[in-house]
Amino acid sequence: DVQLQASGGGLVQTGGSLRLSCAAYGFTFEHHAIAWFRQAPGKEREAVSCISRYDGAVYYSDSVKGRFTISSDNAEKTVYLQMNNLKAEDTARYFCAAAPYYCSGSGNYGYWGKGTQVTVSS
Repeated sequence: DVQLQASGGGLVQTGGSLRLSCAAYGFTFEHHAIAWFRQAPGKEREAVSCISRYDGAVYYSDSVKGRFTISSDNAEKTVYLQMNNLKAEDTARYFCAAAPYYCSGSGNYGYWGKGTQVTVSS
């Protein structure tokens, strides 16, 4: 079965750090792009970051650039999102998703995990 299991969320104070993990099962990790999206209550889903295991491309939204770092471990089939200098506006449920080959629009992501909650308190 295809699964994406996100973990690592929690409650942190403003300026703190968290590292999210997305473990992939059941598909060819090297032929997919893995992205992190987030959604806060009452807001639209936002693409945060993406890494393509196929062409090596990396993407960050302007809102997280310079604070978040995405990386992957092929052996563990896991993608990480290191989040530093967290702000209250980073509070959301974070989801990882997989798309064939390239980072792209959210409609191309066919596999989604259940997400992990990140809450940043001021």
